[in-house]
Amino acid sequence: MGVSVSASTAIIVAGLFFAFTAFYPVAANGFERVTDAQHDVGERALERQNTAIGIDAAENRTVDGGDELVINATNDGSTGLVVSDTTLVVDNEYVDLADVNTTVYDRDGATGETDLWLTDETLEIVVVDADLETTIVSEAERVVVVTESGVRDATAVEGGA
Repeated sequence: MGVSVSASTAIIVAGLFFAFTAFYPVAANGFERVTDAQHDVGERALERQNTAIGIDAAENRTVDGGDELVINATNDGSTGLVVSDTTLVVDNEYVDLADVNTTVYDRDGATGETDLWLTDETLEIVVVDADLETTIVSEAERVVVVTESGVRDATAVEGGA
């Protein structure tokens, strides 16, 4: 073997070494990202499995000459929920719970200034006409409460149109 064959072999080996050192971190990072994503999917599935809500009542009431829609929902799951991350839909109209009157009642009926909605606690949502863009509260027929993990419950409104 001549010098040129040995030199070209050394260049090829060095090129393969440099290619491997560039490829390995990319492959390792990609594998780590896929593993983290699969772990996150599992965590979200477990959260959904441990989340359960039930709407106890949804009714129209007339208070002080105005109409209001009152929804009572109970957290029946083992996961604590965040009120501000919960969604209300009234007759297919999104209602931001940050803009309406919400109260969380514990098992004993006591209230607290909190955004946490824990297991066996009841969330009372009071919606007035000013909170809705197109739906009139006294004509509301159906409400849906959706948690941040996508678990939902729906019911017809008592006293609705």
